[in-house]
Amino acid sequence: MTNYKKGMSRRTLLSGAAGGSVVAAGAQAAPVQAVNRNSAPSKLRITDMRACRIAGFLDFPIIRIDTNQGVHGYGEVRDATVEGVALVLKPHIVGRNPLDIEPLLDSLRKFSNHRRGGGGYSAVDTALHDIAGKVYGVPCWRLLGSKYRTRVRMYCHFPLTKDPQQFAEGVRKRKQQGFTFYKMDDVSGQRWAAGKPGAVQDNGVVTDKGLQMLCDHIAAAREIIGYEAPLAIDHFGPLDVNDSIRYARAFEPYRLAWAEDMLQVGTQRSGDAPANWRAYKEIKEATVTPQAMGESLFGLEEGFKDFIDNRAIDIVHPDLLTAGGIRETKRIADYADANGIPTAIHYVASPVGCMASVHAIATMRSFLAMETFAPDIPWWDDLVTGLPKPIIQNGYIQVPETPGLGIELNEEVVKQHLRVPGYFEPTPEYDKFILDDFRRPAGPYRGQPQ
Repeated sequence: MTNYKKGMSRRTLLSGAAGGSVVAAGAQAAPVQAVNRNSAPSKLRITDMRACRIAGFLDFPIIRIDTNQGVHGYGEVRDATVEGVALVLKPHIVGRNPLDIEPLLDSLRKFSNHRRGGGGYSAVDTALHDIAGKVYGVPCWRLLGSKYRTRVRMYCHFPLTKDPQQFAEGVRKRKQQGFTFYKMDDVSGQRWAAGKPGAVQDNGVVTDKGLQMLCDHIAAAREIIGYEAPLAIDHFGPLDVNDSIRYARAFEPYRLAWAEDMLQVGTQRSGDAPANWRAYKEIKEATVTPQAMGESLFGLEEGFKDFIDNRAIDIVHPDLLTAGGIRETKRIADYADANGIPTAIHYVASPVGCMASVHAIATMRSFLAMETFAPDIPWWDDLVTGLPKPIIQNGYIQVPETPGLGIELNEEVVKQHLRVPGYFEPTPEYDKFILDDFRRPAGPYRGQPQ
């Protein structure tokens, strides 16, 4: 039925109601994309994938997936890697309908792995959700279900300094900025105790003297933020299981929110590889200091399930840009919640990856806090439009109600901070299949009888 007075169809009115949410006070409206309304969603097709790389605290590789109807979606590859891990997936998705999110991702899953190997899949997942939200006129979180919160609590880092006075000033500054959840970083012996007599063994693990110095460091932070505020701790150096237990027990008087990824070497393979769940379980059962891990694991079945099923950790701590993107991180959190384990989110990225995480977190039942390094990057907020500024206000980020991720890149600012020249330039070098597990030849082999 057409409203002739207004010259608008009922479908147009409904579309406006779904996609034209009122922008919050102080927000910058995201530019409206020139979407081709003459084509139905069933006709939507992916036409291209392009990328750029922003030079941040760690590099932020951003991808953009384009469609035949003018709507595009942004995704982000895990920090400190390159955009190519996503671009190699381009020939697997071009020509397909981006709204078929799960079938499309199913076809890509075999090309993912732990650590930065999950970055391509995760970036594509985020871009597909951004497109779908824009097409249907709903925020990404609505594609997953209902939301449990309207804002997301962030945890910040204390300054990296050996100077006690500078450290104390930095802690006070974070408190003044409105944060209520904190983390101490880089506490390994090689960083803060190096050169102090009797503090560090030759393998980089601190002695009992060094461990007491570390505990004094924690106590100094506690004196400023109090014992009411959650305080986590991270980056311990090359600990094995026994060293991890020794550290964790020493931390018990300080009531930490968690000790993060304590194992970085050796025990049952390297680092936080999934085979390490037995080692983490041994640590967990030997201390009351909560154990969080998972920033470098991909997938529920591939990475997190054994840790959860065997109750080897107290907190799952995925990075959405490795774990599998918006949909997979939601799966991980829901499975952990069903087993009585809460979720915290690791994150070092641009506002693109940040808002992907915010949308996923909005739908999680049991959530603690999400990491941020944004306060250390003065132009971080300016990389995007469409959100209230500052994006982090009093230690929280508001969950957007606008379609997709709720952001657009600020082209002018992004171009000022590129690590690699070129802003979403064509990528013909990725048009052909670079990786696959099985592909039949396009024709008969040479000399084959006809």
